[in-house]
Amino acid sequence: MGTLNMLGLAKRVGARFLLTSTSEVYGDPLQHPQKETYWGNVNPIGERSCYDEGKRTAETLTMDYHRGDGVEVRIARIFNTYGPRMCLDDGRVVSNFVAQAIRKQPMTVYGDGKQTRSFQYVSDLVDGLVALMEGEHIGPFNLGNPGEFTMLELAEVVKDTIDPSATIEYKPNTADDPHMRKPDISKAKELLNWEPKIPLREGLPLMVNDFRNRILNEDEGKGA
Repeated sequence: MGTLNMLGLAKRVGARFLLTSTSEVYGDPLQHPQKETYWGNVNPIGERSCYDEGKRTAETLTMDYHRGDGVEVRIARIFNTYGPRMCLDDGRVVSNFVAQAIRKQPMTVYGDGKQTRSFQYVSDLVDGLVALMEGEHIGPFNLGNPGEFTMLELAEVVKDTIDPSATIEYKPNTADDPHMRKPDISKAKELLNWEPKIPLREGLPLMVNDFRNRILNEDEGKGA
């Protein structure tokens, strides 16, 4: 509904509209890495389908307004992104691991931890979105870092960065959790002249410093 409202506004005032879509439109992909031409593998009635299908519908609406009403649109499919100022308890895997390690809690891994994700630092994403909005190509464009990590490998990087003695706690996997996630960014490289510059081991400490300060302030506020 928010996308529909904003498309109506863009149509009225003649604005260029940016849709920040998601790699979740690919569902649990059968193609690896994922190209923008891949239509995805999504369970339309699953526990996470409200997000997957909501974003897919938003892309549909965006292209309908472009084709039907001539609205200028841009579509970015954003892969996992991390950085300072994220919510401490937003449930995303990087936030979870970092906050848990700083608080001396076990890091929660769902399933066997062999599912993969690709993590881009927030400033790389911002550069990509600016390049997309300033360029002449509609998209969709994958904006993500092709560096691929299993959840266990991510946990090891977090341990190396924060606390080598941190432990892992395994829990049952969530429904329809994608097994693999890695963007093919050749289209963005070619048409936007964009690619991420900051690897995980360089970006993670910047996020950790921010989380550590906020968690310590939080603890002080509780009298800890």
